[in-house]
Amino acid sequence: MIRYDILTEIAPILRDHLVICNIGIPSQELHAIDDQPSNFYMLGTMGLASSIGLGLALAQPKPVIVIDGDGSVLTNLGTLPTIANNVADNYILLIVDNGSYGSTGDQPTYAGRKTSLAAMARAAGCERVIECAAEDTGRVLTEALEARQMTVIVAKCDSGNRKMPVITMDPVVIRDRFMKAVAAGG
Repeated sequence: MIRYDILTEIAPILRDHLVICNIGIPSQELHAIDDQPSNFYMLGTMGLASSIGLGLALAQPKPVIVIDGDGSVLTNLGTLPTIANNVADNYILLIVDNGSYGSTGDQPTYAGRKTSLAAMARAAGCERVIECAAEDTGRVLTEALEARQMTVIVAKCDSGNRKMPVITMDPVVIRDRFMKAVAAGG
């Protein structure tokens, strides 16, 4: 399975929740699979989806699911201890670990070699960390939502992208409709 397959599988689960999606192709894929006003598509800030999602979870009570990539998390490793030390039980960080920088040409990341993001999250102090195979992502995400405990999920999948159109929606429109979804309860 590649990231697109994971996103297709979890789209119905995401529909009722606030979602912050990583930049580039992940946002394009989620937008094409199931565009929702409650999805916030990152368009130009690599490494910040996890931090923005944590801030949102700390500011309001609704569940927040962040879809991030191994490359993005590796560019902002400070996010893992920040998450561990600012617990929000309505926060789920789903790291889709394909071992590559998918949006820039599938160059390998260290997560595809010796570095374990699950071990790094545990070492940072995150208490509920689950590593799973791509095909188990939907089940693990559902269980995390039911647990109502801050969770970091590292879903291991194959590298690869689907050809997707760029998101033509203006960033201000994305922001405004997402803010309305937050105010309306997701």
